[in-house]
Amino acid sequence: MDATYWGHRFGVLVFKDAHRNKILWRKFLSKKETIADYIEGIEWLENNGFNILGLVCDGLKGLATALSKYKVQYCQFHQIKTVKFYLTSKPELQASKELLHIALQLCHTDKESFVGMFEEWSLQWKDFLKERSVEPKTGKTRFTHQRLRSAYLSIKRNMALLWTFYDHPETTLPNTNNGIEALFTDLKTKIRVHNGLSKLNRMKFTDQYFYNKK
Repeated sequence: MDATYWGHRFGVLVFKDAHRNKILWRKFLSKKETIADYIEGIEWLENNGFNILGLVCDGLKGLATALSKYKVQYCQFHQIKTVKFYLTSKPELQASKELLHIALQLCHTDKESFVGMFEEWSLQWKDFLKERSVEPKTGKTRFTHQRLRSAYLSIKRNMALLWTFYDHPETTLPNTNNGIEALFTDLKTKIRVHNGLSKLNRMKFTDQYFYNKK
């Protein structure tokens, strides 16, 4: 499950069957997708006889909790993107360099190895993560390495969801949303060829594109 956007007021949320590579459901969006949008799609699937083995999604806040009755896999690719957002692709701090290196192993190693590397890093840099600085204007303290902490806490919070596919091999869930991301890239490439499409015609084009993927 994932969404893609053209600007801030037009997007589409898509559910894709990872086993058969088929589009199951889509919804056009006029604003950022919400948990309610995802639940609407899931309820449609269930009401139409689909058996949901598991779900692969990105990190929309509260989504995993709302879908806790299902086996939820958090897209490992999105997790790496989050870490890069906080640390950049070329961090300067040694701790940041090491954490980025660990994050980049996510799609290329097993659960035990990744968890082991992450826990070892956490122990080594525990005190560094707790360092605080005083704000000159307010006199209040804040964490000195806030972006590093944010990257670290993101992995820590999502750790269990990063390995659902590994803990439940019977679901044959993929570990990323790369299949649907590739679909979005192809769709946007085709739409760019028809530059200047109105919103209505873009919707018609998108509908036809997904219809051909059923």
